[in-house]
Amino acid sequence: EMKKNGTMPEVSAAASFRSGAANINTWILFLQYACCFGVELTMNNAAASYFKSKFELTTESAAAIASIFGWMNLFARGVGGFVSDKANARMGMRGRLIWQTGLLVVEGILVFVFSNSNS
Repeated sequence: EMKKNGTMPEVSAAASFRSGAANINTWILFLQYACCFGVELTMNNAAASYFKSKFELTTESAAAIASIFGWMNLFARGVGGFVSDKANARMGMRGRLIWQTGLLVVEGILVFVFSNSNS
């Protein structure tokens, strides 16, 4: 409807892609997502064997506990996106980047804490 009214100009897909690829915020968000998703994949792949060897669990028990991490990610993604949208509405892209960077740092710290736990 906005295109029909003339309030939104016609933009080609290539021009839209170039504009997004030239924006520094796109690259910051890309790097944050790559780090976050990389940690998630690593944890999902290594958690069961870690639990089995570190806490002497059966394979089934270790896999069941490790699967909790994946289920938690489903919830955390939705909540994180919601709060990121709220930060963006309040402070613009700067608020979104601050929120996501802060949580990425907290995630890294908690991975170190988790890896050094004994119980």
